Amino acid sequence: QVQLAESGGGLVQAGGSLRLSCAAPGRTFSSYCMGWFRQAPGKEREFVATINRSGLITTYADSVVGRFTISRDNAKNTVYAQMNSLKPEDTALYYCAADRYLCDSGNNYAYWGQGTQVTVSS
Repeated sequence: QVQLAESGGGLVQAGGSLRLSCAAPGRTFSSYCMGWFRQAPGKEREFVATINRSGLITTYADSVVGRFTISRDNAKNTVYAQMNSLKPEDTALYYCAADRYLCDSGNNYAYWGQGTQVTVSS
């Protein structure tokens, strides 16, 4: 079982930045592909970014390319999402996810956190 705990959400003005963190205590963090997803009110959960086990391969949704950066520190068992140039349409509950085998944009990751709220005001 992998427990994930997101933090770093908040209220920010359009154009601002936030850094989300997701901690996953345990010795096997580096064995998991990690992803960030988000869900806005009334919408389905959608893919934001993924990072592979080593951190060398990342993928992004078209809507966040050039603005968001996913990274991980395996020594700290933590994955990050640096979010710059935020827009009101980025407002959502942001989830991190982990899976030993999947590393794609699908919603089928085995483990999910509780989410952290990001609100971008115009």
